[in-house]
Amino acid sequence: MKLLVCAMETSSNVHLKELKKYLSNDIELVGVFDKELGNPLYDLTSLAIMGFVDALKKLRFFFKLRDELVELAQDCDKVLLMDSSGFNLPLAKKLRETYPDKEIIYYILPQAWAWKKGRVKKLEKYCSKLCSIIPFESEIYNDKNKITYVGHPLLDEIKEFKNELIPTNKIAFMPGSRKTEITNLMPIFKELIKKIPNKEYILIIPAKFDKEYINKIYGDISNFTISRNAHETLQQSEYAFICSGTATLEAALIGTPFTLSYIAKKLDFFIGKLFVKLNYVGLANIFFEKMGKNPLHSEFLQKDVTLENLLNDYQNMDKKLFFDNSKMLREYLGNGSSQNVAEIIQN
Repeated sequence: MKLLVCAMETSSNVHLKELKKYLSNDIELVGVFDKELGNPLYDLTSLAIMGFVDALKKLRFFFKLRDELVELAQDCDKVLLMDSSGFNLPLAKKLRETYPDKEIIYYILPQAWAWKKGRVKKLEKYCSKLCSIIPFESEIYNDKNKITYVGHPLLDEIKEFKNELIPTNKIAFMPGSRKTEITNLMPIFKELIKKIPNKEYILIIPAKFDKEYINKIYGDISNFTISRNAHETLQQSEYAFICSGTATLEAALIGTPFTLSYIAKKLDFFIGKLFVKLNYVGLANIFFEKMGKNPLHSEFLQKDVTLENLLNDYQNMDKKLFFDNSKMLREYLGNGSSQNVAEIIQN
């Protein structure tokens, strides 16, 4: 079988790597994905976009890429689209128009439950099967036969979960992966470690950052131990301070108590508040709200991200309750998604 794949994000390729373990060896991947997984049409580094201006500059290239993928699809049995709705939804439309009977599978759906609900109609119209990683996501879809909750990929990718809370003297710090996130949070984290003495402070830095970039963006980090492995470090740490994002769900599933803190550009935060109608930022808290329960962890946003608030949360959190709830969260998500998605592709 030939499978046309469009996985443009780094995170999508982490999920694709796990998925590939369950695919038959006679399935050939073609299209856009990490070169570690085969022979892609383009290397992922050529697809990276930084900001609106950069997106405009590369617009012609992306139209060309879309047409090339549509042409490639002619010789493929099925199509797998992963995340990146800004590119993959228009691609799905073009594929459906060109090949009305081609099976198009979408895995890691755009978060239409949070904003832009109009994408639901497009997904149902253009795609054959929708693989959901959010238990309540199907509620907003009309065609229940198309959408399936397959589990969550993090339950495949996290290799160890905590069995008990053990003091390890290690505290993890994850200030995000975007420049603005890092430069906003690092000064506060540097002051915070002065208030929590006699610990090992581990700074988790994305593997893609080189030494020059780290020196430029993070500043003096001589008081931190550097780690490039988030899951391993979170598993070893007794507490964590984390910027919003997938990392908060990773820590929640592993069982490491943490505080979420996020400072966005004022305009970005204002626009986000207009369009995203959610009570919480952290995925674990969103899940717990759906379960009818109190939030799993604290969230400090914008001006509330202060040294005092973070320190107070660290000192006063009921860590035993957090740990018990983390096990409940794993039960809620149920299982990993990779094997189920592989079965959908191969059936």
